[in-house]
Amino acid sequence: MKPFRRRLISNFVFWLATLFAGLFIIVIQLFPLYRESENRFEFWLMLAIVFLVIFLISALVGYQIIKVHVAPIDNITETALELVKGNYRARAYEDSIIGSAPLSSTINVLARTLQEITAVREIEQERLKTLIETMGSGLIMIDRQGKISLSNQYFQDEFELSSEEVNGTFYGVLPIPETLAEFIEKVFMTETPAREQLHYQSGIDTRSLEVYGAPVIGNHDQWLGIVIVLHDITELKRLEQIRKDFVANVSHELRTPVTSIKGFSETLIDGAYKDESTLLSFLEIIQTETNRLETLIEELLELSRVEQSGFEVDAQPTDMKAVIEYAIEMVQPALEEKEMELKTSLEPLTVSGDANRLVQIMMNLLANAINYSAPEKTIGVHLYKKRNQAVIEVRDEGIGIHPTEINRVFERFYRVDKARSRNSGGTGLGLSIVKHLVEAHHGKIEVQSTPGQGSVFTIYLPLAE
Repeated sequence: MKPFRRRLISNFVFWLATLFAGLFIIVIQLFPLYRESENRFEFWLMLAIVFLVIFLISALVGYQIIKVHVAPIDNITETALELVKGNYRARAYEDSIIGSAPLSSTINVLARTLQEITAVREIEQERLKTLIETMGSGLIMIDRQGKISLSNQYFQDEFELSSEEVNGTFYGVLPIPETLAEFIEKVFMTETPAREQLHYQSGIDTRSLEVYGAPVIGNHDQWLGIVIVLHDITELKRLEQIRKDFVANVSHELRTPVTSIKGFSETLIDGAYKDESTLLSFLEIIQTETNRLETLIEELLELSRVEQSGFEVDAQPTDMKAVIEYAIEMVQPALEEKEMELKTSLEPLTVSGDANRLVQIMMNLLANAINYSAPEKTIGVHLYKKRNQAVIEVRDEGIGIHPTEINRVFERFYRVDKARSRNSGGTGLGLSIVKHLVEAHHGKIEVQSTPGQGSVFTIYLPLAE
């Protein structure tokens, strides 16, 4: 029995005892009347009835007192226990008639306040969790003991780890690149902020990370651990390298013909023009280098146009078979010069595209196949339908492309065999232009190649409606 109820019942029993004591005194006072009474049995019967009625009335009154005052207190106690357990939806009964109403109201106000605080906290935790999980950077938090207390999905995906392998694990045993482990160790031991660019090998690729680490300081300047944020800058590094290579290659490609033109023209000015055969030979070289320089500038301008944001082609229903046949006619002299055979398998298909741009695509691919193939080899061109797309394949028996270089063949000025391409007059821009033009047609281009055996360039273009 609860203390309050025990006290209330004790008080009720004391009240009954006092009542019976008063009745006993009354009996003593009435005892002389009893002695003078002629019918004593009726006296005792009447007295017993009076006692019984008084007892029943007292019991009923006591029960109502207990019910009115003890039940609300029990309800308030149960509500308080539910709040202790974390059930902030529990509420106590409120009745303005009983004396415990202020206490019930106070308990309910406390419950509502705790519920609101909990709801706000859950919303903030959910927002923080969403922010951490969706941020475009990896994040881990390490506590004072060196264990990882928090990590997001980006970090786990970056190093192919699961949350069970990361959370709660000592940072020194994580299967992460050595450069990153050393950075974490430095920040953890020195407790000072740091920022570095790290590089590590992932398979055949080199990945780059920009990493920032800082100590976590709590109230009263208490050190709680460190936080590490890492961002993948591999693509930025790749683009930066492409930009550097582009500038270097453009400078080199322009310098070569300019140097030749300058050298031969100076030689002619110094007197070589007097020899007619030397004059004609030098002028032919100057003309060749001038044409090469003109081609390079034209392709640079063309590449600049197709790379511009918003570049679109004038897509019209176009006979793709006719486009390929026209491109073959244009490269026929080059095929005959190297005594190469061209085999075709062309289905009559109509695609949605710009005929002039499609001819440009095919001529670049055919020229690439001719340049990188030895004389008397075979080139194959196939056109067929696959689902709702037209598929164009250009096969050669050239030098092929190493698997590590396939992803780079569409870069500007990138050459698989620099000497052979330069000797053949290639600028290294053709495949870059092809890729942008194919994408402008809402298509895609793929490459399959085996070193020493040849390559297959496959283009997928949407069919005309």
